[in-house]
Amino acid sequence: MIADLLQISLRDPAVYDELSADGVNPRPHWLGLIESLQTLGSEELSNRWARAERRIRENGVTYNIYSDPRGANRPWKLDLIPFLIAEEDWRYIEAGIIQRAQLLETLLADLYGSQKLLAEGRIPAALLFANPAFLRPVAGLSVPRTYLHLLAIDLARSPDGQWWVLADRTQAPSGAGYALENRTIVSDVLPDLFRTANVRSLAPFFRAQREALIGLAECENPCVVLLTPGPLNETYFEHSYLARYLGFTLVEGADLAVRDRRVYMKTVEGLRPVHVILRRVDDSFCDPLELRVDSFLGTAGLVEAIAAGNVRVANALGSGLI
Repeated sequence: MIADLLQISLRDPAVYDELSADGVNPRPHWLGLIESLQTLGSEELSNRWARAERRIRENGVTYNIYSDPRGANRPWKLDLIPFLIAEEDWRYIEAGIIQRAQLLETLLADLYGSQKLLAEGRIPAALLFANPAFLRPVAGLSVPRTYLHLLAIDLARSPDGQWWVLADRTQAPSGAGYALENRTIVSDVLPDLFRTANVRSLAPFFRAQREALIGLAECENPCVVLLTPGPLNETYFEHSYLARYLGFTLVEGADLAVRDRRVYMKTVEGLRPVHVILRRVDDSFCDPLELRVDSFLGTAGLVEAIAAGNVRVANALGSGLI
């Protein structure tokens, strides 16, 4: 029965086969999953898949593609078969990502700060100053703790099985909310597998994220908001999902106002001070006064409030440079 599943894998020497090294025997960390799926059988697996798709529709999980005729109603695509990463592979990936995050953080701090790398000739000046992602209005501003509150990277395997980074996502990374929703749905339709597979929990990540954002405020009972471009954005579902899961208020640029170099949220009871902004708006759109004058997504005066130290923004404005 296991061999039946392996036969659907097309052997291509130019592509790393995650499932099997020889096309016959599954890799050790896939064995439990394959046996579990074989036990369910094709009919029950189809029923579970239909249940997963129903959950996606009921939960309103969407990923909007601007050119797609379905627009904001385009359902999120989920593969019922989870992608498995062996424990030893994950330890290697985790160590590499931590190292990479530290490097990118150090680069951003230097390029927007003392610029020693430029002075020493390690980075050509044109690489920085000719880059449209370099935001001059925020150069030299103090960024407490970290530029990169959240980092996402695109990973791929080479034919020999080595992991490679294809891209760094430092601007306003997407994906965490979709990963959480994926996990929730798959664990619901394949509960036995999750009970026996020793899957790492995602809860500690989101708990740490919430605590880190609250900690940026350095005050009691801070107001943390998630800034979204609005319902027409391709990942708006994730913005609303994460805001609800983390317990933060979802806002658009027009919901905020700057008064006396401080950011406030407009409420029916008046203006409420905002201490931390988790942004999902690209940095150049965040302040039409200092950055893109044609932006309707940000809040005028935000850069001035940041410069005064009255609000923290994650990721820091200018992070897209790296």
